[in-house]
Amino acid sequence: MEFIAAKEIKELANPGVVSRQLLNPENSTSKRVTITEVHLVPGASQPRHIHETSEQIWYAIKGIGRLLLADDIEKEFKAGDVVRFEDKDVHGLLNDGEGEFVYISVTTPPINFGYAYKDKK
Repeated sequence: MEFIAAKEIKELANPGVVSRQLLNPENSTSKRVTITEVHLVPGASQPRHIHETSEQIWYAIKGIGRLLLADDIEKEFKAGDVVRFEDKDVHGLLNDGEGEFVYISVTTPPINFGYAYKDKK
């Protein structure tokens, strides 16, 4: 069994975005999954990107936003929705709502997302 205390959870940040690294290669021996809790303030975004060899599942738990997909396609994404991206699927997110947007991301196989963030706490 592994137990990760709240005080041991690292936060990664970009302007308007905070990603709490709940379970990742730095705090777990799991070779199967990374779990993050991501917060975006109104107007913040995560640009379109891909993961070469990992799939992701996002579960929106608060707010309303827009998925940024391939070919400039956008799709509403709101609390209660779930989306799954296969490896190499283009994806990103824009919080175009009036309040904070929060989602949980499950990534398999695991990725250390430190490369994508400027600030690490």
